[in-house]
Amino acid sequence: MDNNSYILQMQSITKEFPGVRALDDVNLSVRTGTIHSICGENGAGKSTLMKVLSGVYPYGTYDGKIIFLGKEMKFKNIKESEGAGIAIIHQELTMIPELSITENIFMGNEILKNGLIDWAEEKRRTYEILEKVGLSINPDILIKHLGVGQQQLVEIAKALSKNVKLLILDEPTSALNESDSANLLELMKDLKSRGITCIMISHKLNEIAAISDAVTVIRDGHTVESYDVVAGEVDEDKIIKAMVGRSIENRYPEHESHPGEVIFEVKNWCVEDPDVEGRMVCKNESFNVRAGEIVGFAGLMGAGRTELMRSIFGKNYGIYRGGTIKIKGKEVKLNSVDSAIKHGVAYVPEDRKNLGLNLLDCIRTTVVAADLDKITKHGLLDLNEEKVAAEDYRNQLKIKTSHVDKGVTTLSGGNQQKVVLSKWMFTEPDILILDEPTRGIDVGAKYEIYKLIHQLADAGKAVILVSSELPELLGMADRIYTIFEGSITGEISAEEADQEILMKKMTITSKE
Repeated sequence: MDNNSYILQMQSITKEFPGVRALDDVNLSVRTGTIHSICGENGAGKSTLMKVLSGVYPYGTYDGKIIFLGKEMKFKNIKESEGAGIAIIHQELTMIPELSITENIFMGNEILKNGLIDWAEEKRRTYEILEKVGLSINPDILIKHLGVGQQQLVEIAKALSKNVKLLILDEPTSALNESDSANLLELMKDLKSRGITCIMISHKLNEIAAISDAVTVIRDGHTVESYDVVAGEVDEDKIIKAMVGRSIENRYPEHESHPGEVIFEVKNWCVEDPDVEGRMVCKNESFNVRAGEIVGFAGLMGAGRTELMRSIFGKNYGIYRGGTIKIKGKEVKLNSVDSAIKHGVAYVPEDRKNLGLNLLDCIRTTVVAADLDKITKHGLLDLNEEKVAAEDYRNQLKIKTSHVDKGVTTLSGGNQQKVVLSKWMFTEPDILILDEPTRGIDVGAKYEIYKLIHQLADAGKAVILVSSELPELLGMADRIYTIFEGSITGEISAEEADQEILMKKMTITSKE
């Protein structure tokens, strides 16, 4: 087939960051007028590839060639790629909430008449543009008054107003409810019928199966497979194999677990999204954890794992809509973070910079921050005890620093994570929730954190481990729950689990 049938060819794309090769000789060919899906695990390199394509990473910062509409492109920035007809709809929507739909759509290319903005003409055109995406709403409405699904349609409408030829959607349905998701997939088919080519980055296999004409799988920065498919006849098992097909080496310390009684139990937990009315982020979820047990939670981005954990930890996220928590057989109400801590629950958040640390603090004040009562005597903080505690954890966790009075910002990611862990171990919890505890940490530091997690379990703690890395869950957990779109879709013992079984339950809704 001649190359003219391809709207886009990315050839041998290699992109390095200090110490990391994010993309290694990646190839992508997209036919004109098709819907092409790109899938892969979190961190496989999908978004980096699209940033290279759109000029976020400009020509010269990567190796390889981009050929678009038959010509080699050397984009210096997003404006140039948009000018050529390429538009990206990112996961985080980029519009200004305080401005109207019209103002957002024409921002940067206002329609002028005698040197002034022609509002009447802009509004008339906005109506036309919104019609193309099936939205019949008043263009004067402020973006902040729209639901996420409608905001996304406005974002797509904005791209269409710029005469887009290639539309890239990055995880377009991750924040949408079911009817908005279905609506968006229909719109993509409609755009295809109008000659617009779409690239969809997604890990929802049911969506990929429903609308794709071709699929490319990226794993660890390489293109593993790329092939044409007939929409509705995608071999999901083949994609799963390609997404996870790597061996698990000996990256996990040996450990023998001895679980005791169930000490933490969550039943029929329901939580509504605080921003999208009617969208449930937790749908009747039930699970339990025994003393001395490490229980894993597997799910892809947007599945609702962090939302579940934060909502349990003192209703710190979303709108509580029902469900019960029992600790050691007694029902408890954890209505605030403070009450969760008092009941022996600790939470090490995924976003350690924003939620886990005060970046202005030093190590010693951070370690004791979650339980100041413990070092308070007659209403005053015992600074000597504070220092003893900090030194104790510095040695125990091998935190690499010359002094506990150093600021937490001076530490590497792995050492910052150890400080966050120290902070929660200091509260002597019975139940420890670890959300992506090794994200962005090098292999050596990971091994030390794994040993620490084993020590906590051996001390009789109930440990919940949320991780996007399936090998980590398989290497560490005694039992694994899978989550998809706010529902628990499976509970599998470590002996029975493998990556493909987990990936299957993480990408489909039905309980099997």
